[in-house]
Amino acid sequence: MTGHFFRKRLTRGPAAVLIVAGASLLTWFFFCVPRPLFPEIYSPVLESSDGQLLGARIASDGQWRFPSPGSPAPRFETSLLTFEDRWFYYHPGINPVSLMRALVQNVTQGKIVSGGSTLTMQVARLARPGKARTLANKLLEMIWALNLELRFSKADILKMYVSQAPFGGNVVGLEAAAWRYYQRPPHQLSWAESATLAVLPNAPSLIFPGKNDRLLREKRNLLLGKMHRRGFIDSLTYELSLEEPLPGKVFTIPDHCYHLLEFSNREKPGTRVRTTLDYHLQQLVNEALLSHERQLSANHIYNCCALVAEVGTSRVLAYAGNVPRFDDPSHGNHVDVIRSPRSSGSILKPFLYAAMTDGGMVAPNQLIADIPVRFTGFSPVNFSGSYDGAVPASEALARSLNVPAVVMLQKYGVEPFYHFLKKAGMTTLTKPAGHYGLSLILGGAETTLWDLAGMYASLARIVTVYAAEDGFYPVNPFAPLVWKEGETADRGPEAVQPFLRASAAWLTLEALQKVNRPEEETGWEAFADVNRIAWKTGTSIGFRDGWAVGVTPRHVVAVWAGNGDGEGRPGLTGTAAAAPLMFEIFGFLSGGGSFAPPSEELVPVAFCRQSGYLPSPLCDETDTILVPAGIRIPQCPYHRQIYLDKTRKFRVSEDCFPVSEMITRRWFVLPPAMDYFYRRSHPAYQPLPPVMPGCQVPDAPMELIYPREMERIFIPRQLDGTPGQVIFEMAHRDPAARLFWYVDRSFAAETVTFHQLSLHPEAGWHTVTVTDHLGNLLEKRFFVVDREDEQDRESRGMRAGG
Repeated sequence: MTGHFFRKRLTRGPAAVLIVAGASLLTWFFFCVPRPLFPEIYSPVLESSDGQLLGARIASDGQWRFPSPGSPAPRFETSLLTFEDRWFYYHPGINPVSLMRALVQNVTQGKIVSGGSTLTMQVARLARPGKARTLANKLLEMIWALNLELRFSKADILKMYVSQAPFGGNVVGLEAAAWRYYQRPPHQLSWAESATLAVLPNAPSLIFPGKNDRLLREKRNLLLGKMHRRGFIDSLTYELSLEEPLPGKVFTIPDHCYHLLEFSNREKPGTRVRTTLDYHLQQLVNEALLSHERQLSANHIYNCCALVAEVGTSRVLAYAGNVPRFDDPSHGNHVDVIRSPRSSGSILKPFLYAAMTDGGMVAPNQLIADIPVRFTGFSPVNFSGSYDGAVPASEALARSLNVPAVVMLQKYGVEPFYHFLKKAGMTTLTKPAGHYGLSLILGGAETTLWDLAGMYASLARIVTVYAAEDGFYPVNPFAPLVWKEGETADRGPEAVQPFLRASAAWLTLEALQKVNRPEEETGWEAFADVNRIAWKTGTSIGFRDGWAVGVTPRHVVAVWAGNGDGEGRPGLTGTAAAAPLMFEIFGFLSGGGSFAPPSEELVPVAFCRQSGYLPSPLCDETDTILVPAGIRIPQCPYHRQIYLDKTRKFRVSEDCFPVSEMITRRWFVLPPAMDYFYRRSHPAYQPLPPVMPGCQVPDAPMELIYPREMERIFIPRQLDGTPGQVIFEMAHRDPAARLFWYVDRSFAAETVTFHQLSLHPEAGWHTVTVTDHLGNLLEKRFFVVDREDEQDRESRGMRAGG
């Protein structure tokens, strides 16, 4: 019994050891190959929507190594397997026949002339760089090869080799080699070129283009001969391939989209990104930027950028973040201006017009005051420096007038407009609304070309989607642009209440189609059916930034021009510096057309023909136009009923003229300050007839043009330290009127025709009194401050341009 027990223990002991040893060996075999097999250090690669290479950067380890592509090019695969491992698809990672043949050759030659390695074994060797070619390492490569064959498909193993094989210098992988040596992708290589690259990994340090060309040619031709004998290429192809030259130099990798590649690499380093960009259009835009910059540089303007996108899908088609010229780093062409915040100028005005139109707060022909105005710490000025007195709202937008825009923003409210812009996609509003104030509409905030292109595209898409999808409104109508293939703009489900109605967006775009084009675009009306572009320009204060953004139902094109360091230049305006490039890019695009009016949302409304307000009972003439429902502007405030004498030359009243002989007329009368500027540019405008001498007709014939805000005035000193002065200006309905000026009850001056008075009062309270030759009187009190810090707060002006 005891002997049986010991015999049983002795029998089980070796078996247990064998089991444990076998399990340990299997465990080691399973885990002996690292995961991942190769460090994931790759070159960032950017591709167009159809897979063409837009650009790449060297990997962080100093190698040109592209991320693993799809299946290798068929010609290269045939060349590689013919040269390295013709039985690749049949062996389990080790080819005993090849090993035996290599052993015989090495013994016969007395040195190592063949390794007998399969392609899988070579992958294992590539994963163990720097290891000596010893028998122990060869055995380990064989074990690794068996492991790889169990874990990966043949296609995956082939991809590993193709992406990790050395091709000489710092070129790793077939794709990088094809571009560095032949300037084209692997699938476009000829048989001779594929054969050349197939033999390079065999001895990359000894043979590569430009070094030992004779040996390289011999190896290539031997491989071509072998493929010819095995029937892979015909005789003609073989003969022609033998005559093909070897690559003579190493080429640079294409760099068609420098700034987007840099952005992509920062976002996710070392990855291959398929973009939405159109390869051909991207090259055209790059060439246009180079040509345009050559013209701008004559005025020392060295930077510009452009962005093109589809309206319907928000897909970016071209992205040129700056002029693609990097030979002079002093101009900062490496900076991506598309995503750099810059002063907006007047480029945001269409969104205020759209918001007010949607809210029923303005009508297209409604007159907006265009006279000198002054708000606390803010004095807007039109880009031209002149005033029209009153301008229809749509015309003010088309002409990009600053004063009407500020008047409209004051009515709409800075806070609501601030939130409208943020919801519309403006991401650069990082301060509270009060920080920007009324200057928000004239460049008081910064924006980016990326945001602007998305906002304008969304404005157009509201109209196109409404027409195409039977009145559909998404929850997120203002969606950002997308630049990666596979991404889509998330607009959400149908909205219960639209953020902005299509009718308001359509009227805004209609106004923008009336903007005058640059001189080189004259005659565009003859091609209106294909060239109807709604566009807007903007110029920042100091002529530092020129913007131009245009939309059609299919595309949006956004352009910026200026200097990256912020240096302003005379003539650096949106119209002169950015718009010509925008129109040139539109010339590359097919289609255009007009925006279909959202007829279901537009209702006919009668408006006073002269004022654009809703007609009062005194308005004789009206025009019926289509506007969004819910208009809530007031009745015309400018028509009044007046009484004339029989000659119709004088205004009279019942106190001085028989009522039975009075002639009643309805008259379009603007306030004196608006009247003063309006009649200069409107010859048909009829000012009020004068009052008959001896009559007292209730009227306010005078109005102070400047300063309109009288409470506090800061008068800066001159450069030489002498006290400065303030110029008072008065408007009077009667061009021939004589005005008498008094300051603090003391007579100061008499003016005729041009009613201006220069004063340099001391600090403190003062009173200015003005009377006319008919005895009408106007009196204002004002306070002169004497602190220098009041200059920025009280006398600041702003001029932005279109």
